[in-house]
Amino acid sequence: MHDSESDTFVLKTWPEKFSDMLKEIGVDSEPQEIGTNDIESGDYYSRYFAQTPRMVTNKGCIDVKNSNIDTIQIIQKG
Repeated sequence: MHDSESDTFVLKTWPEKFSDMLKEIGVDSEPQEIGTNDIESGDYYSRYFAQTPRMVTNKGCIDVKNSNIDTIQIIQKG
């Protein structure tokens, strides 16, 4: 490593990464732990259509403050 680079790496979850990106554009948000929100327990996609993926991974949620949007769920499909 070069002298100007830090030797410490901070591991962040996906909600923490997205919350930091939202703060850069002025949106106040708070990352939540995976599996702590009620919206994470339901189905993500309808099973009636052939093009919807069967495997969906929950990456967590972000609570947005002072907005019409309460919670953002981060999912990975594929």
